[in-house]
Amino acid sequence: MAEVKMSSLFELEPIEQGLFRGQSWDLGFRALFGGQVLGQALAAAYRTVEPDRVVHSFHTYFLLPGDAKKPVVYDVEVVRDGRSFSARRVKAIQDGKNIFYMTASFQVEQAGMSHQYADMPKVPDPTTLDSDVTFYEKNFERLSTGMQEALSYHKPIDIRTVDAADSFRAKAREPFRHVWLKAREPLADDLGLHQATLAYASDYHFLSTALQPHGIGVSDKGLRIATIDHAMWFHRPVNLNDWLLYAMESPFSGNSRGIVKGQIFNQQGELVASTMQEGMMRKMSETA
Repeated sequence: MAEVKMSSLFELEPIEQGLFRGQSWDLGFRALFGGQVLGQALAAAYRTVEPDRVVHSFHTYFLLPGDAKKPVVYDVEVVRDGRSFSARRVKAIQDGKNIFYMTASFQVEQAGMSHQYADMPKVPDPTTLDSDVTFYEKNFERLSTGMQEALSYHKPIDIRTVDAADSFRAKAREPFRHVWLKAREPLADDLGLHQATLAYASDYHFLSTALQPHGIGVSDKGLRIATIDHAMWFHRPVNLNDWLLYAMESPFSGNSRGIVKGQIFNQQGELVASTMQEGMMRKMSETA
């Protein structure tokens, strides 16, 4: 398969004012990867704001599983344009059904009070770790046919997990995970593109952190897992041409749901973004 470029995912086709179509990547999962919809919806919202406005937060709900074999249409509603802030609501549509909603807020850059009470975890340097995709390449024959065919779509983001677990032999461990992220091929100097790409990458390995105390891997055939909602805040400009550290933890799971929170740091130890997600986690035997 030809080389897959990350930026191509966000080259949305304008249909008419406020309407855009994005092509889908089949990552070999049971449904459309949620990170794709996050990134494309944000890219669509960016098409409708003035160039001096930068997204600082978004809040989303996943309503229906998407089909990775079909494109997604994004309907952007202009909610408000103020002197400093703009708000957009984005609806993702497949087969005439709403599969996802996003509300995003953009801001003109302003000076203000600043503090950081978040410490970057001390973890091994990314250059000392193997890329996650290397593990799957070494275990290619153990992958499902769908995952084998989709492996190249996992390469545009170089993801390196600290103390990575064996996906085929899950064991109980504390609900913490540290992951290095970087674009494999350099991205253009476009902050919106870097933010959309980080939104895409923020869904990798996230909800599965809540599975770790239970000794269950995402490949478990009896597991049903799906994102319910996902929120993200951008604190500083992000640059995915350099390594970013994604520190995740899951403080709670119960009632067939798990919650996870994340902090994303640059190599200078600056907190550049924060994330939260809740999702369904259900073993089929528990619902029989």
